[in-house]
Amino acid sequence: MSLREHALFLFRSAVDIVRPAPMLKRALKLQGDGCPQLLVKGQAFPVKRDLYLVGFGKAVLGMAAAAEEILGDHLIRGIINVPLGIQESLQRAGTREMLLKPHSKIQVIEGAKNNLPDPEALKGAVAIQELAEGLTADDLLLVLISGGGSALLPAPIPPILLEEKEKLTKMLASRGAAIQELNIVRKTLSLLKGGGLARLAYPTQVVSLILSDVIGDPLDIIASGPTAASSHSVQDCLQILAKYNLLHSLPKSVETVLSSSPTKPTAPEDYSHVCNIIIGSNTLALAEAKCQAESLGYATLILSAAICGEVGCVATLYCQLIRLVCLGFAGLGEGPLGDKVKVNLLQLAAELEIPGLNLAEFLQALQELRPKRPVCILAGGETTVQLQGTGKGGRNQELALRVALGLHRAHATDISGLLGRCEIVFLSGGTDGQDGPTEAAGAFCSLELVDEALQEGLNVEAFLSNNDSYTFFSQFQGGHHLLVTGLTGTNVMDIQAILIRATERS
Repeated sequence: MSLREHALFLFRSAVDIVRPAPMLKRALKLQGDGCPQLLVKGQAFPVKRDLYLVGFGKAVLGMAAAAEEILGDHLIRGIINVPLGIQESLQRAGTREMLLKPHSKIQVIEGAKNNLPDPEALKGAVAIQELAEGLTADDLLLVLISGGGSALLPAPIPPILLEEKEKLTKMLASRGAAIQELNIVRKTLSLLKGGGLARLAYPTQVVSLILSDVIGDPLDIIASGPTAASSHSVQDCLQILAKYNLLHSLPKSVETVLSSSPTKPTAPEDYSHVCNIIIGSNTLALAEAKCQAESLGYATLILSAAICGEVGCVATLYCQLIRLVCLGFAGLGEGPLGDKVKVNLLQLAAELEIPGLNLAEFLQALQELRPKRPVCILAGGETTVQLQGTGKGGRNQELALRVALGLHRAHATDISGLLGRCEIVFLSGGTDGQDGPTEAAGAFCSLELVDEALQEGLNVEAFLSNNDSYTFFSQFQGGHHLLVTGLTGTNVMDIQAILIRATERS
């Protein structure tokens, strides 16, 4: 197998471990008939009376299909809110295991076109709210949550209308509010977010199975935390509105809700009836890829599952890491050249502020790898792209193209020709199978890509300045470097793999 085939195999392995069906089957079991118990990752929840299911998010259809198979006749009724068109997409893709069986007890409501709350999503949220409010202390509510759940669970506190809440969110976004700030405002004005669903279901036992698409897996942020205690107060919301000069242009309904809410933090609410369990995450996907890479003979290290920051800066970080590995193969990792690269890397890591990354420790582990053995570096997270052009692409394709350009420049200015003595493949892909508004999940690149593109008359820099990475990869070598998987039915952000081996001539 080539390095490229290895990289593709590792990406597929990472995605497969967090696909809804195998993930649910590992995490969820039903035991006994007399007084059945729901077993979730070893924790037991007695099913005293009736078992109900609700869910919302991009991966929830497949999760619900697997859950219904496990729960069988014990499931009384379910309601799930999923993205518009997902059933048709999965049917077309032939992934029948992610679709509910005919005569399912689970009602499917599709909504949130283009990942924005809409009347259909609101209808589904109201149905979920009514189901939760009608439960008793002896019932059990299983909640399935994945990324995209926030847009699929809109429930503004009356008298706020959905369009008023959306208009306020858009005004905040247009004034530069960060995603965390938008979520705090959304949660404050919602009946179901910020622990609202769990409060409505009280005293019913609530068990939430969560597929995380957020760096660090914070329970109150994934899908805006409908079953997790919110770590923010109304005061935080008012501060954000004041920061963006919106306190005096609020709809009357929003003013009414905010003025009737307690501004001082109240005593912590009782969430003892709730159990939130992360059953899938980027960390889990990377651990599986590492296991597979080692079985292929690679010395494998995981850099981080929290890679974030501007795509150009992240690409530079990866290029410098590749240089350091190639220096190591040549026995120069500990000399002045290696020291210079390490200083650059530490500076870049400080600029990127990647949560939990101890780069000095990682570099020490890299140094201790056995010489000449092929190296695999894995990472995950979500980068950001500053849009300057009008082209078509996604953050993973742009990252791969920027890494290719960075390697090309480093090779062109390197008199020792160290990079040329290594075979290098870089892959970046979205685990949901869709990178931006394209049919690709991401892309591959190699050291030779920019030179080969020039021979075909393709100028990589021009494509990058127009954010047109998808068009570049589609035209280059017949699209051979695009990573195309189709919709996977899951989502734990992005995965990157760097594969390097010394060539014969080194």
